[in-house]
Amino acid sequence: MAGRLKGKVAVVTAAGQGIGRAIAEAFVAEGATVWATDKDVALLEGIPKAKKRKLDVLSSKAVNAFAEKVGPVDILVNAAGFVHHGTVLDTDDKAWDFSFDLNVKSMHRTIQAFLPGMLAKGSGSIVNIASGAGSVRGIPNRYAYGATKAAVIGLTKAVAADYIKKGVRANAICPGTIQSPSLDQRIKDLAQATKTTEAAARQAFIDRQPMGRLGTAEEIAALAVYLAADESSYTTGQIHLADGGFAL
Repeated sequence: MAGRLKGKVAVVTAAGQGIGRAIAEAFVAEGATVWATDKDVALLEGIPKAKKRKLDVLSSKAVNAFAEKVGPVDILVNAAGFVHHGTVLDTDDKAWDFSFDLNVKSMHRTIQAFLPGMLAKGSGSIVNIASGAGSVRGIPNRYAYGATKAAVIGLTKAVAADYIKKGVRANAICPGTIQSPSLDQRIKDLAQATKTTEAAARQAFIDRQPMGRLGTAEEIAALAVYLAADESSYTTGQIHLADGGFAL
């Protein structure tokens, strides 16, 4: 079924690669007008028909200025994020603060900036990328990351509860381990830290997935299309696991 997002305007953060890029491309394919944003605008090249803009989601000033330029939107996808590795004893204040600023407060910024336009229209869908790590399941060496993604779920549910009678929906997607440039870098870093091969480090990520494979960004994007489209109009405040059985 094509044209599921025809006539809708969407903003996608961290659209330069991985899940964010796959979502932006899927939205374009479904007929949406897509504002694809990233801190590194060069990464946005190659996304067909999208309006490509640089956006630093760590800056409230930048987010507010961008929202004023774009005007009211129908869909907001918050895909920006950072995976910190370590336990509580490995996490200093800088890592903790940066993790929450990028993984949680960036969503606060964008929602606060774009929600008034949705309320004025009486409709809107917010899709936040959370994780299977966090309140869904505790993962070793993901202390700060898990805390931030648990917060994303709480933030999503709060927005959904506050605006359920005003036409605005908010849902979270909780991916498992997804093949992406970010994962490739994490695998490289893990191999160096554990003095093993990258192939062995990659296999460790695969082995923790009950399905025996990594997920794809396109699989997550398909779920994002559903949550953005009118066909999910009876769904809000929910977490949607796409994790290969990771949380079982």
